[in-house]
Amino acid sequence: MNMNKNTIIGFVLIALVFIGFSWWNRPSEEDIRKQQIQDSIALVNKKKAEQELNGRKKAEKEKQSEKTKDAATDTTALFHDAISGSDNLVVLKNDKLELTIGTRGGTISKAVVKNFKDRKGNKDVTLFDENDQQMKFMLTGKDENINTADLYFNPSEQTDTTVTLTAKAKDGKTLEMRYRLGQDYMLHFSFVAKGMEAVFAPTCNSMDIQWDERCRQQERGFTFENRYATLTYKEKGRGTDYLNETKEYADEKVEEALDWVAFKNQFFSSVIIAKEEFASNSLMTSLPQEKDSEYLKQYGAKLKTKFDPKGNVPTELEFFFGPNDFQLLQTVEKESEFGKELDLERLVYLGWPLFRIINRWFTIYVFDWLTNMGFPMGIVLILITLLLKVITFPMVKKSYMSSAKMRVLKPKLDEATKQYNKPEDQMMKQQAMMQMYSKYGVSPLSGCLPMLIQMPIWIAMFNFVPNAIQLRGERFLWIDDLSTYDPIIEWENDLWLIGDHLSLTCVLFCIANVLYSWMTMRQQRDQMVGQQAEQMKMMQWMMFLMPIMFFFMFNDYSSGLNFYYFVSLFFSAAIMWTLRKTTNDEKLLAILEARYKENKDKPKKQGGFAARLEAMQKQAEEMRKMREQQSKK
Repeated sequence: MNMNKNTIIGFVLIALVFIGFSWWNRPSEEDIRKQQIQDSIALVNKKKAEQELNGRKKAEKEKQSEKTKDAATDTTALFHDAISGSDNLVVLKNDKLELTIGTRGGTISKAVVKNFKDRKGNKDVTLFDENDQQMKFMLTGKDENINTADLYFNPSEQTDTTVTLTAKAKDGKTLEMRYRLGQDYMLHFSFVAKGMEAVFAPTCNSMDIQWDERCRQQERGFTFENRYATLTYKEKGRGTDYLNETKEYADEKVEEALDWVAFKNQFFSSVIIAKEEFASNSLMTSLPQEKDSEYLKQYGAKLKTKFDPKGNVPTELEFFFGPNDFQLLQTVEKESEFGKELDLERLVYLGWPLFRIINRWFTIYVFDWLTNMGFPMGIVLILITLLLKVITFPMVKKSYMSSAKMRVLKPKLDEATKQYNKPEDQMMKQQAMMQMYSKYGVSPLSGCLPMLIQMPIWIAMFNFVPNAIQLRGERFLWIDDLSTYDPIIEWENDLWLIGDHLSLTCVLFCIANVLYSWMTMRQQRDQMVGQQAEQMKMMQWMMFLMPIMFFFMFNDYSSGLNFYYFVSLFFSAAIMWTLRKTTNDEKLLAILEARYKENKDKPKKQGGFAARLEAMQKQAEEMRKMREQQSKK
């Protein structure tokens, strides 16, 4: 696609402004010292807030001790047998998941996903333990509020996958929790109050749930993983949404009713699902953590769901603790007993609608098909790249042939337009070129439009690869883990725009990008006419600047993504080189000459955008002539 001088200058100026602005805004030494002081204060405040949050359990234990000493309180009177006891552990497990439930509070205190190595080499991944996660259920009573975190439950009917927990009140009243672990990662839960209708306020028809969790760093690259750690939720009868991963939210109100809430990191999630719904105006918290804290986010959710004080209908919830695997999430969703369209697979982000369609109906199926054939993941990425190149080859060839036609016509165009070399004659020159292209049956636009069709594939893979849990922990060649960066050198302190490492696949991708850009510019330069060739020299700086910008962007990204882009550019360069070597310019020119003779008296009519462009050029030229005539008068 031809670009005029103003467009090229605009791109160059944007790049210069970007670089200049970045340089200008570099902080001075004094600013750095001030910022370090401010950061230290902010860090102290954040750690203080976190310590207060993580100290809730300890404070509640102390509060419980005080309640135990005060036998005159209503709680003692109601739950005499449940306000004291020992915090025993109940373990539910299957082949894929192990959950630990504390009898104090009766909620899950630890979740271990089996057969997924953690970043320290352990054979299983611990999503959270009692220091990271806390959940409590709260009910409004006539004389007092009931908080399950204050009560001790007695286990019964216990097997490897089921348990019933009961907190006894006076006169045979009980609070009962039942857990049942499915065959995969789904945990079924019910909560019921028996014989306690008179205890609750007349308006009590809901139960409050408070859920807090510090999301652990599970992968090597903190910054990259943090981009995909988001508090995500599904609105009832609608789609999913999430809290921005880079911003701080404290008790952010969500006005819509919700089907589920997920505390998500890059490859694993903890999800709570309501049978009825979580009422509107839930409060969500998401606080990004410091890099060396071993945690990504501090999550929190304050929810409300239906509760039957008569005990006839239990409050039912379901939990998911497991990997963010698209196909797996679809399968696990079928285990839900609530009969809802949960769309749990949306925990695997596949991009905006167009790119999601590409990934949903093409990339995932091809990826799984190649993976099931037993190929290493690096080979899978290469084969996907080859398949995409085969699919897009007709468009690439069409684009190249259009450029080749313009290249072999360049001497004739130079000769036909040499009288229009003055700046004021450029519009007439463009019209003459369009007429020549029409007579030879060449469309200059066809050289770039087919190439644009490949861009959605690149962007789709940009969204797919970082979310593909199949790449996690997979080795290939020198790469230890395709899901994170592959450093050839690391250092202690972060450098501006670079970080604390240099990723080899990122370097290879950027080098390949430079070489491919050079080949592309050379091809375009061979077809430029007149001042266009001079303008192309200015464009070269922009083309070489892009790989540098990509380096700063992708040095933190997964080696699998950088490797895919490197291989893709390598094959693109190989295809371009092959087409150049197999194209006979003399034969191509002869074909064009024959077409010229055929269209000499009846030039091919331009259509679509090309026709509109030509009409706009003619209109602009007519307006220029009118202005010249008016100025002479």
